[in-house]
Amino acid sequence: METVLDTTTPVATQVAAKPKWLKVKLPIGKKYTELRGLVDKYSLNTICTSGSCPNMGECWGEGTATFMILGNTCTRSCGFCGVKTGRPETVDWDEPEKVARSIKIMNIKHAVITSVDRDDLKDGGSIIWIETVKAIRRMNPNTTLETLIPDFQGIERNIDRIVEANPEVVSHNMETVRRLTREVRIQAKYDRSLEVLRYLKEKGINRTKSGIMLGLGEEEEEVFQTMRDLRAANVDVVTIGQYLQPSKKHLPVKEFITPEQFAKYEQYGLELGFRHVESGPLVRSSYKAQKHIL
Repeated sequence: METVLDTTTPVATQVAAKPKWLKVKLPIGKKYTELRGLVDKYSLNTICTSGSCPNMGECWGEGTATFMILGNTCTRSCGFCGVKTGRPETVDWDEPEKVARSIKIMNIKHAVITSVDRDDLKDGGSIIWIETVKAIRRMNPNTTLETLIPDFQGIERNIDRIVEANPEVVSHNMETVRRLTREVRIQAKYDRSLEVLRYLKEKGINRTKSGIMLGLGEEEEEVFQTMRDLRAANVDVVTIGQYLQPSKKHLPVKEFITPEQFAKYEQYGLELGFRHVESGPLVRSSYKAQKHIL
């Protein structure tokens, strides 16, 4: 799932003070100011604001925003993620219309929809997913969509609902390399995530996408291997960014990856044949998402 973290608040257990390349300017611009005003006025819920995303100003300026559905409590307890774990609330069946209305109010050109994991539901939340896409299509016919989905435990009938909805981009994040998956994602499985991505492509999704975080103790060759695995699953787009610790309870940052190393991964990804590679310290899953439909 999508995780965006505040880059301004240091955590004592991190390896060292954050390097200069992780410092960002406050978002500015007419478009950002307008959208911020609408979000505050109508109490709209975006991951951009709740996660204090460092790219919020840039994305909003280009008419892109990210929304999270199915509540804010996850059934999984990933070691990197700031979303709380516990027993989720009852599904809000009005949520699809609320999200669609938010997108209309904000006049969003490209919307990214993500969610918590809902392993408590037989359908994994996939029915709300398809209803949300349908509502957005009805109310915002000119808005393009990316759905950043959970793995739905690999259950094909639930994934098929996403395929039926047919958004322009479907993404599912690997988050980390194979060796670290059990520690970082706990209830997730590396090969299951790869199979979800492969299945989506086989079922006809035009553009598939995945993301990984760096700085958790992975080796360069492990990152290369993950990228090769993604290309073998016919993934079109990959995003690579720096992991930042959301609280002292979460996994510590083992290393701050340099911009030069991120550039090396970007070049390698392009040589592998990815259509788009977004690789940099402040890159998040939805960064420059509007480009990925092209």
